[in-house]
Amino acid sequence: MSAVDVLVAEIGSTTTVVNAFAGIREGVPRLVGQGQAPTTVLDGDVTIGLDGAIEALEQQLGSPLSWQEMLASSSAAGGLRMTVHGLVYEMTVKAAKEAALGAGANIHLVTAGELSEADLSEIKSINPNIILLAGGVDYGEKQTVITNARRLAATISPSIPVIYAGNKAAKQQVYEILSSCGFGVKAVDNVYPRIDQLTIEPTRRVIHEVFEKHIIEAPGMHKIRQLITGRIIPTPGAVMQAARLLHEEIGDLVVLDVGGATTDVHSVAETDPEVAAILITPEPLAKRTVEGDLGVYVNSANVLALADLDKLCERLSCQPEQLIDLRTPLPVTTAEKEFAGILTEIAAATAIKRHAGNIEYIYGPTGRMAVARGKDLTGVKWLIGTGGALTRLPVGYTALQKLNSLSGSTCLLPRNAEALIDNHYVIAAAGVLAERYPVAALQIMKQSLHI
Repeated sequence: MSAVDVLVAEIGSTTTVVNAFAGIREGVPRLVGQGQAPTTVLDGDVTIGLDGAIEALEQQLGSPLSWQEMLASSSAAGGLRMTVHGLVYEMTVKAAKEAALGAGANIHLVTAGELSEADLSEIKSINPNIILLAGGVDYGEKQTVITNARRLAATISPSIPVIYAGNKAAKQQVYEILSSCGFGVKAVDNVYPRIDQLTIEPTRRVIHEVFEKHIIEAPGMHKIRQLITGRIIPTPGAVMQAARLLHEEIGDLVVLDVGGATTDVHSVAETDPEVAAILITPEPLAKRTVEGDLGVYVNSANVLALADLDKLCERLSCQPEQLIDLRTPLPVTTAEKEFAGILTEIAAATAIKRHAGNIEYIYGPTGRMAVARGKDLTGVKWLIGTGGALTRLPVGYTALQKLNSLSGSTCLLPRNAEALIDNHYVIAAAGVLAERYPVAALQIMKQSLHI
């Protein structure tokens, strides 16, 4: 019998992974083993996949397994469908999006200003799991958000929970409008209280709470809740938690996960003072973006569209029509791995460019001047690869190193970052572990990253 302290389950939409950790309480944490199996949503019970992953781990260890605690993250029920509504796109809506993406929600609609009939019709067709209503700095313009609350109350089903994260002066009135119509309303601090300040953590926490209730929609998830200690957190939220913990230890960083369907980018980085001086709107310390069109299997066609097919085929010694034969969720042959590696490089480069900000030159009364928009990654020290593509393909380290930009570029990409690989594929699990055992979680990540 193999005994471990903590088993962390990551229940994904296609694969369930379990990580066994020992030495947590003794101060010498280590990864004992990792097992995985297909997630069994389509079989009507995700616990079947969990049992399969544990069985695979036991086969790896050569004996039955026992544990004192089980923790979990999940994306098996899909991310939260969310709509976001604010006053000015570059301000409150942007801040609300940052809070939502950092918590693992999928943004299906963003509006600025008063909600139109078309907006309300689209919200009804989306049928979101949560509506985020924001708008106005504290004690500034409040009529727009009040009008939006009235229109939502008159049109949308009150079964959809609403987070209010707007102008403090309108909080009580918005709450009364929605709650009197039967809506569940959670009022939190304004995401944009001042023109130069973002406050997104209170909103993130509430989205996490809603996610935990939503996740039971995956068949059999209620059984897993009975098995675990603590709450189920969204897997993207776990990665962000791990990135923030690691940032405290090693400094500014970016974590990239190139997957079969999407590419996620998490950054935890300070803005360079010179960039901050010309930044149009503030950026959060921790930022997440999800590129839903960039993946090396499900969305490989979108990545191929960004490639030079002639050069690609020349490199692989094949014809364009033969590329489809090289596409596989688990590359085995040398050609399959090389093809997946090329797609990984393109997806990673495209995703980080979309994540990063840039410097633009505009003309005003005093002539040409520089302004900065978006996230500044120029001072990032570490580019960290996690997920299957970057950790299991030979190209991982090289793909990350290529993401450094040349000095003088107008794109705010890293300049001299070092590449690190999550060799044990444990960053998401460490993020879950960090809720109870942050010191152990940090040590486990450093072991995996070889630092």
